[in-house]
Amino acid sequence: MAESLRRLVDIGSFSILQEKLEKWSRDYRRNTSDENVATACEIVELNARVQGQLFKLLSLCASEGGLYGTGAAAIRSRLLPLLGHGFFASGLSSDASLSVIADAANRERELGDVRRSYEQSLDELEAELGKFKAENEDIRAELEDTKQELDRQSRASASEKMFSEAEIRDLKLKLSGSEAENDRLRARVRVLDDYERQVRHLREEVAILQGRPPSLYPPPPLLPPPPPPPASRPRTPTPKEAPISDGEIAESVSSHLAYHGRPGPLSPLSPHDPVQRSRQQTLVARFNDAFSVSRLEAMETLRRYYDDQVNNQKIVYAAVLEAFSAAKLAFRAFKSKVRSQLLISHVGPDTLEEAVQDYINCHTDMFDLHLMVQDAIRGLTRNYRLYLPPGIGYDVLTPFLREMCHLAWGMSALAHPVDAAVGYDGELFDEFRYRRSYDSEFSATLVSHHIWPALVQGTAVLVKGEACTRRGGYSSRSRSASRSASPARVNGAAGTARSSGAGRTPRAPSGGNKQQPSARADLGSTARTASTSLSHYID
Repeated sequence: MAESLRRLVDIGSFSILQEKLEKWSRDYRRNTSDENVATACEIVELNARVQGQLFKLLSLCASEGGLYGTGAAAIRSRLLPLLGHGFFASGLSSDASLSVIADAANRERELGDVRRSYEQSLDELEAELGKFKAENEDIRAELEDTKQELDRQSRASASEKMFSEAEIRDLKLKLSGSEAENDRLRARVRVLDDYERQVRHLREEVAILQGRPPSLYPPPPLLPPPPPPPASRPRTPTPKEAPISDGEIAESVSSHLAYHGRPGPLSPLSPHDPVQRSRQQTLVARFNDAFSVSRLEAMETLRRYYDDQVNNQKIVYAAVLEAFSAAKLAFRAFKSKVRSQLLISHVGPDTLEEAVQDYINCHTDMFDLHLMVQDAIRGLTRNYRLYLPPGIGYDVLTPFLREMCHLAWGMSALAHPVDAAVGYDGELFDEFRYRRSYDSEFSATLVSHHIWPALVQGTAVLVKGEACTRRGGYSSRSRSASRSASPARVNGAAGTARSSGAGRTPRAPSGGNKQQPSARADLGSTARTASTSLSHYID
């Protein structure tokens, strides 16, 4: 009796029964109906086995006497109404019942371990599946970004190709206009020569009539000497701030035809037009001054808001390109309006393009500078490669954009327009268009970023730009402002580079020839004097 009781205690049947009840309580809502029924049956079976063992022990106790010493009759009279007759009819011995209970407990433990390991493996598989899904989403997002980038690049290439074709057509049209302007100016020079001969002849006749030699009357100069060139930048016409309407253009065209008449024998589209060449030299000098002065001022303005040298250089470079783009679009619209107005009243041997270019040469200040600056700011805002801190807009560069738009308009209004070459990060370094900055890796062949665009006229490079080269084409930061010299001047016909910076002596670009500051000053003074003299003749 005591040994059977001890073995029942060692098995821990009631603790197993309690664990099963707790587990059933936790999993009741997650199990199906069949699983709940099976669990209940297992618990009832285990409980029945335990109760059978207890009744065996109870029978042994009753046989030994004590409180229930009356025997099995007393036990049945007290417990039979609760349990029934099945518990006393067990055919198993006490040891067999205990072994069955122990086996059932062991199987239950094994099933619990297997279930826990299975659930753990399921959780691990679900975690791996979620990880793979996240990686697939990242790859899909990268593919979408790559597709959008390719679409943007294809659209940009198509628009650049369209602009290039339009510029070629404009160059062909302006060529004939320049020739007409050249013929017209030559005719005016011949008229001045005729006047000078007539005055000389009249003086000789007066001297003969008075009996004195003509040498006593030296002919004074017919034209006053040109004023000395100013020390600062050459003055440019003040642009109109209000938008120019079609009515104003029509009235201006009518007054131009009434006052100036038709172009002379020298075509306004001629490449040998001295007025066009003088204006081109002045604009190129202003472009070099903008690199030496205005660019550094813009960099200093940007440094107040964001101290990233490379990013600020990219912003200034993009601002110059956007200014040229806005000026070219505005000039095309203005030229189209002028052509439509001249088409109504155009007569004479000169072509329509010559008349249009003649009008543009006389009215180079009819443009809306504010609108071009706003277009350039919008273009900078759309450029996702640039960055400014939140709350800071590109309107902080308004003075620099006004100067560059004004300069770009003047270059677009030439008979043979001058444009800023567009460059891309990561392209091969072109020694004929750019020179390396002071912080470049001179053995690198890829452009990390551009600092200043090159100035081109058709296929000829007039002024070299500046670019920073790095191995692999990546960008790096610089702690100080750009200390590079002004862009190198390049002879478009001969293809040789000349320095045209203002202020200090620049570094000689690769493949170019050095020029002393005195020679540059003499060249700029000569260009300004020629421009003033020609404007005096035209007026």
